[in-house]
Amino acid sequence: MGIQRIESVTYSIDDLGTCVRFFEDFGLFLVERTDEHAVFETLTGQTLHLDTEPSGTLPPPVEDGPTLREVVWGVDTEEELDRLVTAVARDHPVRASADGVHRTTDLSGFGVGLTLARPKETTVVPRRANTSGSVHRWNEALTPITRVHPLRMCHVALNIAKDGKDEAVAFYTGLLGFRPTDVVEPMGVFMQAPGDDDQHTMLLCHRPDRVSVNHVAYEVPGFDDVVEGGNHMIERGWREARRLGRHTVGSNVFRFLHAPCGGRVEYAADMDRVDDTYGTRVHTTTPPHHIWALRTNRDQDAPAS
Repeated sequence: MGIQRIESVTYSIDDLGTCVRFFEDFGLFLVERTDEHAVFETLTGQTLHLDTEPSGTLPPPVEDGPTLREVVWGVDTEEELDRLVTAVARDHPVRASADGVHRTTDLSGFGVGLTLARPKETTVVPRRANTSGSVHRWNEALTPITRVHPLRMCHVALNIAKDGKDEAVAFYTGLLGFRPTDVVEPMGVFMQAPGDDDQHTMLLCHRPDRVSVNHVAYEVPGFDDVVEGGNHMIERGWREARRLGRHTVGSNVFRFLHAPCGGRVEYAADMDRVDDTYGTRVHTTTPPHHIWALRTNRDQDAPAS
């Protein structure tokens, strides 16, 4: 089938201690740390790499300061991995590494890796919900989740230049098998990996007309996890980038935080799942960013009596 999921992401950073503290608070699991390097893991075994002295196998950074340097994609079989590497190598240099990753660079300058997917099994038990006519929770009061732990990296969003945007998208669709699900002509292209069922596994966004990391999204089991995860991060002193809401394209509940490694990270839940019958939806104008976002007037001055 091909690419199944994000296998790893690598950032070049300035302050390892701050970045480690951020992702520990975010709920990832620290599995390795040296003076220059740290590795975190999701519940399904994807890895986040933070490096103050990045490997020479990575391409130059696409922007100043801390930023995303590489996304490695997990492929289902050796045969499919060989096929993809051969296809990419026809037009782009590919380097095989001792860690089993075949590396190249996309047209925007981000590192792209291909390797065998190594998913870990994890059990997800959604919180039972009640509504009239559909009651699933009896004699049981909900309790706080306390600590949120992301299940997986579910998508990555990269900012690309408008000049050459079609070619930048074609690198992923033509060579790696991604399928456009929603094309928002003024903004960017949402794409699904061939082995994924999320509405998008990747977004290439040309609206800012600059090359940079936008965000990496982490799926959590449900709405409560998005709320509590974001609240915990704020309590720990981190800065929210966007209020709680639900996206229009993809329908996922979201909460974004500014990340010291560059760009933002997102808690995400309840994204649309789509198959080939969804087709490719073309939007000539940009849909509203969200179906709803949290609003309040409680902090405004009370009206005069």
